[in-house]
This record gives sequence, structure tokens and C-alpha cells, in this order.
Amino acid sequence: MVTECPYCRKMRTGEGVVAENELALAITDEFPLNPGHTLIVPRRHEGDYFRLTEEEQTAIVALIREVQVGLQKQYRPAAFNVGLNSGPAAGQTIPHTHVHLIPRYLGDVPDPRGGVRWIIPERAPYWED
Repeated sequence: MVTECPYCRKMRTGEGVVAENELALAITDEFPLNPGHTLIVPRRHEGDYFRLTEEEQTAIVALIREVQVGLQKQYRPAAFNVGLNSGPAAGQTIPHTHVHLIPRYLGDVPDPRGGVRWIIPERAPYWED
């Protein structure tokens, strides 16, 4: 059974769209890590970020900034993580490029040091070596 890409479906229906431009759009994450967790996706269905055109990458970056400004006003987070998993070995589970913009709040984890380094837990706490 072939199922439609969830991001392509959201583009088609407008569900969860919070911002857009000619080549990309921002949508709410269906499984948010924190309030305001947003995904920025290219309009073109392409799983590999590095196969996007320079214009598509630029459009994504523009939306990251635009959405960050809105999230800062709405949720007042202390910081943000920006994350991209490009390819299954990097943890990508939906084969449509998407960039995570995750608001971070003081106390949302016991020790936020290392940030994205925790994708390989045994190598993350370099400050303990």
C-alpha cells in the first residue's frame, strides 16, 4: 500500500501550515518535542537536502528565520535547536527533506550541554574526558 508523504499531504490540504514562501513552507510538527516545534520543508518532494537547489535551500533558511521570530514572540523560549537528518543513517524517517526548528526552554532537560551531539550518546559529553 502506497501512502502519501505526510508533508506533501499538508502542503495539499494546508493543515498545520504556519508560514510559506515560493519554494518552502513551515508546518507544525505532529509529534512536537516542545511547544512550537516546527518543520521547514521544500515544496518539491526531495529526500536529500544536498540535492535541493541553492534556491530551495535559501528559501528554507529564510523560513527558519521568519518562523523563529514568530515563535520567540509567541512562546518566549530561551533558545532554539535547528536540526536536519539527511539520510536513513542520520536518522531521517520521512524521505522528504525537513528541518526541525525546536524552541528550547530552561529546565526542559536536566543538562542541555552538547545539544545535537547526543545523537551518538557515548561521544556526546566531551567535557567529561
